[in-house]
Amino acid sequence: MRRSWFNKLHIILGIRRPSLSWLFVCFVSLIALILVLGSSRNVVDPVPLRGVPASLIYTSHGRVKEQAAVDYLELRAVEKGVSGGQGELGLCGKERENFVPCYNVSANLLAGFKDGHEFDRHCELLVEQERCLVRPPKEYKIPLRWPTGRDIIWSGNVKITKNQFLSSGSMTKRLMLLEDNQFAFQSEDGLIYDGVKDYSHQIAEMIGLGSDTEFPQAGVRTILDINCGFGSFGAHLLSLKVMAVCIAAYEATGSQVQLSLERGLPAMLGNFIARQLPYPSLSYDMVHCAECGIIWDEEDGMFLIEIDRVLQPGGYFVLTLPTVRPHESSLRLKKRNMLMPIEELTEQLCWTILAQQDETFIWQKTADVDCYAFRKKNSIPLCKEGDNAEAYYQPLVSCISGTSSKRWIAIQNRSSGSELSSDELRTNGVQPEDYFEDLEVWRSALKNYWSLLTPLIFSDHPKRPGDEDPLPPFNMLRNVMDMSSKYGGLNTALLEEKKSVWVMNVVPAKASNSLPLILDRGFVGVMHDWCEPFPTYPRTYDLLHANGLLSHLASERCSMINLFLEMDRILRPEGWVILSDNVGAIEMARTLAAQVSWEARLIDLQNGSDQRLLVCQKPFLKK
Repeated sequence: MRRSWFNKLHIILGIRRPSLSWLFVCFVSLIALILVLGSSRNVVDPVPLRGVPASLIYTSHGRVKEQAAVDYLELRAVEKGVSGGQGELGLCGKERENFVPCYNVSANLLAGFKDGHEFDRHCELLVEQERCLVRPPKEYKIPLRWPTGRDIIWSGNVKITKNQFLSSGSMTKRLMLLEDNQFAFQSEDGLIYDGVKDYSHQIAEMIGLGSDTEFPQAGVRTILDINCGFGSFGAHLLSLKVMAVCIAAYEATGSQVQLSLERGLPAMLGNFIARQLPYPSLSYDMVHCAECGIIWDEEDGMFLIEIDRVLQPGGYFVLTLPTVRPHESSLRLKKRNMLMPIEELTEQLCWTILAQQDETFIWQKTADVDCYAFRKKNSIPLCKEGDNAEAYYQPLVSCISGTSSKRWIAIQNRSSGSELSSDELRTNGVQPEDYFEDLEVWRSALKNYWSLLTPLIFSDHPKRPGDEDPLPPFNMLRNVMDMSSKYGGLNTALLEEKKSVWVMNVVPAKASNSLPLILDRGFVGVMHDWCEPFPTYPRTYDLLHANGLLSHLASERCSMINLFLEMDRILRPEGWVILSDNVGAIEMARTLAAQVSWEARLIDLQNGSDQRLLVCQKPFLKK
């Protein structure tokens, strides 16, 4: 074949033929240069968008130049990704629709874990898999908005088949009704809400209250609900402004955690077979176990010691055993034999039994530190002051924690609302002026955030004057995760704006530990290492927020693409991501957002800092 004169000339002169990627970069550079030079002419300000702050609209010629430069950098990053084989990632296979990393039961069994340990979290066995996006099931639908979504969920959104439901017990069918392609839970407005109202009222009376509406005034604001079933107890408590967090072990099908999150209720995977829960000492006002299946005196009582560790002084442990019918004498004897060792352990822990009614028993943890000095010999020892009882997924301890903490304050003596007193802030190592300054930042930021949560920001066509303001509905979001929470300021701002949301406040494991402060405010919080996957099922959060997390993780050598894949896994289709960080981190995030197929928009705050916002939305991908 004859070469063209152009090819011959390249051979004679020894010049390499330019690659397509090189020509692409040259073309983009030329366009950017034309934009920059052309921007010296006056630019007409566009008509401001109603509901969108003027600071977020590009108006000045300086802003146009900056945007051209940023777009150039973005296109270069995308071009690099494509030429390096790092373009948009594909969808995973159907077998990974409900993929939860670190909970591979088969791999755990092969590694020698047994006796329940195979259902525990083992990130050390996590094998690097194909990088792909976890797809939604074929029948998946966007959840119904709160509060409707609390009582009705799409059956295709959770891993429970019709056959599994039909073969389940009568109790399941009574609490959760299957209607066409939906699971319906008894409405709280009905006469019977699976007995939860009566049960909650019974617990309140047993601890000396007139009604369960008095829980917050009595210091009960946060409850750890172990193996919560369908989450109905937590759903009722939320109506009383009491935050109940469901924890349960990993389940391949019919998961309690997945069901609760699908209903818009706080939940996370967690058990304490061998390791502590990712909460600090003195975290919860009440721990609830209704037929949760845990044998509390196993492992020399270490499970009960772990409950004591996370329980606040003056807090309550509620244990409800399976109902015993009159003719079941053997079950009654078994129950009595199970209670005897618990009674001995609770005495060593300085718990007092408050009441027993039917199958429900309630103990109260002492608020008097001196109680431990008057126990019997050979009782459970106190942890030494240097013991690391606050560490991340450390082994269970056989000593009593928290007695030397400055936070050892009876729940009855704490502030009743979410705002802490100046003394309580200082007890948590926070200066009041720093706390309130941080809170003002988030009050202002939230107003901007809410105006950005609309597809309008991804449009290049400004809204016409007089068009109706397309702000998102007030109940568009329900499950929110603050991936790098400081003092819980975003959580506070959302509550003040009366948004119908709850926030999972995550404190990075290697950051300054502000989790005790967050929990003392009555919020949901957990410690987590973002170099590892988060313990939840796919598609369980509506909004992910991270302030400064990317630049923080950059120094920890975490894989950023793995972090974005994990964020994509736990984010529901059409869910939102708001990233706030410095320019360098946000530019990297834009490239990674393109790889996971998110729509993304850079927002310059124009406040003189190098901070930028990246607002992203995950599309509903089905292939």
